[in-house]
Amino acid sequence: MTDHPITPPPELVQQWASESLATQNLCNRAAQWGADQELKACCKWTTANFGELPGQNLYLFRRPKPPSLKEQACELLECYGTSGVKLTADQCNTIRRALEALPND
Repeated sequence: MTDHPITPPPELVQQWASESLATQNLCNRAAQWGADQELKACCKWTTANFGELPGQNLYLFRRPKPPSLKEQACELLECYGTSGVKLTADQCNTIRRALEALPND
């Protein structure tokens, strides 16, 4: 769960619980849960005062979805496809994974 956008800094987690990795993970999850509860309350208040769309936009802005493999591959091809610049191994792997995810029709 370390990829959550709101996690306490490692120094603070170590200060809270330096004895085990399991305790550190628990601290991270507790902080994330608290942040999610606060966001839900803010979205609820925003929706009640300004309408459904602003409340939804607030949630989407604070918890954006990472781009799909297809979106990443298309962006790489758009940026580098005709530029003559060679793609890195990681960029090629992203495109390969996106292609492998497609059905074999």
